[in-house]
Parts: sequence; C-alpha cells; structure tokens
Amino acid sequence: EILPLMAQGRLLPYLDVPFQHAHPDVLKRMKRPAYGEGGERNLERLARWRAACPEIVVRSTFIAGFPGETEAEFEELLDFLDEAQLDRVGAFAYSPVDGAAANALPDPVPETVKQERLARFMERQAEISEAKLADKIGSVQRCLVDAVDGDLAIARSMADAPEIDGLVQIQNGFEAGLQPGQFVDVQIMGSDEHDLYGEAVVDD
Repeated sequence: EILPLMAQGRLLPYLDVPFQHAHPDVLKRMKRPAYGEGGERNLERLARWRAACPEIVVRSTFIAGFPGETEAEFEELLDFLDEAQLDRVGAFAYSPVDGAAANALPDPVPETVKQERLARFMERQAEISEAKLADKIGSVQRCLVDAVDGDLAIARSMADAPEIDGLVQIQNGFEAGLQPGQFVDVQIMGSDEHDLYGEAVVDD
C-alpha cells in the first residue's frame, strides 16, 4: 500500500528494511519471521518495489558471524549483496546480548572470523555503493541543506537519512547564499563510496 504513494511522490521513496542475512538456515536460527524464504524471496521483493517505484532507495542492516554461520552461508550473503544492489547498508559483527536466546546456540563463530567476515562484507558493499553513487554524476538532485561550513554547504538528498547515510557537499554553498533548512537543486559533479559532491543550481 505504501509503494504507490511513493511512486506518486506523496511519500519519500526510502525504505529501511533489516534483512539481517540471506541464507534461510541462518535466518531460522535468528528466528526471523521470514526465515523460510531467505535471500531469493527478498530479491523478488526488491524487484517488485523497484518496478512499482523506480526511484526507491532501500537501506538495510546485516549481521556477520551469527552463531553457526558457515563460510558457505556467509558467501551466500555476499552473493545476495551483489544481486540486491542496495543503496545503503549497515553491518555488525554478532555479539552476545544479556538474556538473548542466541547465546545458547552451538558453534559460536570465533571473534577473528567474525571481524574478517565483517570487513569482507563492508568492502563488497563499498564497491556497490561507490558504483551506485557514480551513476548520479551529471544528474540534478533535490537536497536539504543541514549546515554551512565556510564555502561549503552540507546537505542531504532523498537517499540520505540524517546521521546514518551519506552527505551532499555543495561546493558553492556560501556563494549561493544557502541557509540550513533550505531545499536546493544540486548538479552532481563527483562522488566517492559514501558522499556526493556538486554545485547549487543558481538562477541567473
């Protein structure tokens, strides 16, 4: 019901969906509601969402090194990342939480392996993020100014949740007279793994 509203421009087309993992056995151990479906069903969901609203931005979070996670299960998670092409991703190495049922699960993953998998995961996603942001070079993005710092204005596009996702650095922010709270169209001129760089479109 939400997707058509996003496609009509009535809601911001941004979804934060914590997939957590892609392998059905890991999801089952996590007791995730959709544990029987796994990454393949979520890829189908993503395709439907993008068909309904091509502008949609999808963010998710994942856990590396959950108890019992095998190398093959982790590799399936990396394959899911490649297929899903998510816009924004956060990840954590599993750590025990007081009172959590997962503490009693067998085959805990050694800490060194958890950290190594987390690093591999974030490296893979950084490549995806860098490519997706590079595709925006040459486009004009509607942005919200958060701050002005010297010549720069620091802003966010619709793909950037505050204090979580990336930023848009507007190189001529001071010259354009931008102020916090102002919406501005930004011509994107560059990017890196997380952020976009550009100039405010100023009417002559």
